[in-house]
Amino acid sequence: MTPARLRLATRGSALALAQADLARAALVAAGIGEVAVVVVRTTGDRRPETPVEAMEGQGWFTAELETALLDGRADAAAHSAKDLPTELAPGLRVAAHLPRADVRDAVVSRGGGGLDGLAAGSTVGTSSVRRAALLGALRPDLRPVPIRGNVDTRLRKLDEGQVDALLLAAAGLDRLGLGERIGERLDPRHFVPAPAQGAVAIEAASGSDAAAACAAADDPPTSAAVAAERALLAELGGGCLLPLGAWARHEDGRLVLCAALVADDGVRCAELAGDPGRPEELGGRVAEQLR
Repeated sequence: MTPARLRLATRGSALALAQADLARAALVAAGIGEVAVVVVRTTGDRRPETPVEAMEGQGWFTAELETALLDGRADAAAHSAKDLPTELAPGLRVAAHLPRADVRDAVVSRGGGGLDGLAAGSTVGTSSVRRAALLGALRPDLRPVPIRGNVDTRLRKLDEGQVDALLLAAAGLDRLGLGERIGERLDPRHFVPAPAQGAVAIEAASGSDAAAACAAADDPPTSAAVAAERALLAELGGGCLLPLGAWARHEDGRLVLCAALVADDGVRCAELAGDPGRPEELGGRVAEQLR
C-alpha cells in the first residue's frame, strides 16, 4: 500500500538537503502524496574538523539516520550512496537508487585550471584516502593535505589560500549549482571514483510499506552498477578508508566494472564485464583480480 505521507530523513548540509529534494521529487512522482523532510544530525556533522582517519568505525554520516528509521522518527532516509557502510543496520535495506549523476572526481583550483596547471609542490585538499593515493600515483610532486567540512567550507578554505586546489565529487558541486567552479573533471578510467559516487540511495525498513513505495522510484541501471561496486568493496573487506576506486557502467548490454586499488606495491587495476542481472558476482570476480 502506498502511504499518503512519508517522512524522509536526511542530514542538514546544503548538499544533503539538495539530494533530499531530488529524492522527494522522485517519491512524489512515484505516487506518494506528501513527503516531509526530517533533518537529523550525524557524528560526521558534529565533528566537522576531525580527520577521517581519526574517526572510529563506519557510518559517520549514516548511523543516526538509520536510528531514526529504526525508532520510528522517519519512514525512509536519503543518503549519498558512497557514505553507506558495507553492511546496513539489521532490518534495513536500500529500497531505491535515483538516476546517477556525474561519477567523476573534480579539480577545483584557485587558478581555475586542472591538475596539469598546478605547479610542483602545490597543496591539494582532500579528506579521501583514495583521492590522496590516486593523486600521489598521478602527480607525486603535489602535496595532498587533509581537509574537512561541507562543500562551502572547503571552497572558502581554498579561496582563503589554505590550499591551492581541492578534489571533490563533481556530482556534489553540480547539485549545489557550483559546477562552474570545476577546472577539470577527471577521467574515471584513470582516476577511478569511489564506489557508488554520484548515486543517491533511499533506505527504509525491510518489508515496510515505505520500502515498497520507495522501490517505485528506483533506477535499475544505477542500482545494478552500485551493487557491483559495493560487492567489490565488501569482498575486499574495506570501508571508507580503503583506497579503492570502483566504477561500473553499462556497455552493449553488459555491465563493465573497472577498479583501482592503491597498495604498497603500487596501483592495482582490473576491469571485467558481466551480466547486469548478476552485479554482485561481477564485483566478486574483480575482487579476485585485485587480490
